[in-house]
Amino acid sequence: MVQTGSVSSNVTVVQPGSLEWFRAQAVPTAKYLLQTEVHTFAFSVAANAILSFFPFIVLMLTVTRQVLHSNAMHDVVIQLLRDYLPTGQEFVTHSLVAMAASHRGVKIASLIILLITSTGVFVPLEVALNRVWRIEKNRSYLSNQIISIVLAFGCGALALISVALTAGNQLMLRAVFGTHADSNFLLRAVAYLIMKVCAVFASIAIFFLIYWLLPNGKIKARSVMPAALAIGVLWEVGKYIYILALPWLDFQNVYGPFAISVTLMFWAFLSGLLLLAGAYLSAATVYPVPTTSVPNHLLQSFLGKVRSRL
Repeated sequence: MVQTGSVSSNVTVVQPGSLEWFRAQAVPTAKYLLQTEVHTFAFSVAANAILSFFPFIVLMLTVTRQVLHSNAMHDVVIQLLRDYLPTGQEFVTHSLVAMAASHRGVKIASLIILLITSTGVFVPLEVALNRVWRIEKNRSYLSNQIISIVLAFGCGALALISVALTAGNQLMLRAVFGTHADSNFLLRAVAYLIMKVCAVFASIAIFFLIYWLLPNGKIKARSVMPAALAIGVLWEVGKYIYILALPWLDFQNVYGPFAISVTLMFWAFLSGLLLLAGAYLSAATVYPVPTTSVPNHLLQSFLGKVRSRL
């Protein structure tokens, strides 16, 4: 059970979710992200996220093509894959499409690997979220396996819904405008914008599920919604900033043939830090950090000591 911390009456606490609240939380959140254990959690999440990402995409391609028999949804998954990858889009996409079209054993192995690695993602996240929510007891091994599987399927369902909505809108544009939907720049821009909006809403929903369900305690939905909204948008913006920074990072010259792997791993680590920052922000709605206003009696005492020394 999460207990609300008490706040002294002589300090001002701003409304959670407001711009002033986010500004007040900037420095405490930065200090939290500089802790050694937070980096340990982020690296653990990043490693398992990379291991689970590729089986997840293989299963998404398989479900859309062979289960739902939707070429439009299959194409949207490929478009989203190219958009989300910071580098090596064509190579990775071509390899994953080939894997999805291979024999049945690859899909079964992808499902098993996804179930195993998803646990590796959510176990350190639960420990991190329990700490920021001041929950002393973590889940048992079996309970953690169950919640990890539930969250893995929940995230997959949200991703499929986003893909279905995007594919439906693209099919509607083609039905109305015919071949112009693929050749006209404005219509292609509209289709891309719809895809991005659906993807961002899916990201926000995934962050919300993690912040709400993963801690081993009763968390109110309204406590995590501001952080989920902020991190969902920041994650999308951060991806483009990271892509712009890649030429300066120069992974290709440093790591050679391993540049794609390092680029994805580093982005996964940054994403893990963003995820943990959102967890800290969500707990800050219940355990607020007071503003820097100084109580009047402390101010008068300080001024009195200054005058006595002058």
